[in-house]
Amino acid sequence: MTEERTEPPNDLTDPGDLVRQYLDYYRDTVWAKVDGLSEQDLRRAVLPSGWSLLELLHHLLFVERRWLQWGFLGLGDELPRGDWDLAAGRWAVPDGTSVEDVRTAFWQEVERSRRLVAEHELAEPSARGRDGDEPPTLAWVLFHLLQEYARHAGQLDVVRELIDDATGE
Repeated sequence: MTEERTEPPNDLTDPGDLVRQYLDYYRDTVWAKVDGLSEQDLRRAVLPSGWSLLELLHHLLFVERRWLQWGFLGLGDELPRGDWDLAAGRWAVPDGTSVEDVRTAFWQEVERSRRLVAEHELAEPSARGRDGDEPPTLAWVLFHLLQEYARHAGQLDVVRELIDDATGE
């Protein structure tokens, strides 16, 4: 595995800067954890649940889209679920989608997210909530994304170790 990006400075005190920089840190980290793997390894499921590393990375682009574009901005009527296979009951990547397609779409979505965050206040409420909940603030959404990235980075560590014994932090 290549070296993951370093954490934000430990003297950073602004909560908005801290969450934005940690999100970028984990966005980079999840891709660093799969660096050097073949397409076959990225598409291979090694856990009983059946998901692959590529499916998890594809899922994260939809996590960004769901929470920031659909939830915070209120764009679109339907919850974006292009990362989910209803029949299989798990994450999926559409047939014909390459690793580079997922990588490109992921970083494009991240750029949309960064622009959105730069244009809005952390205290601003989302356009809609999920599952009947009150709409969360942008700060809450960003912290939710941060914990989701951190959790998935740990899952990537385990799967990567099972594939080629590489370990990460």
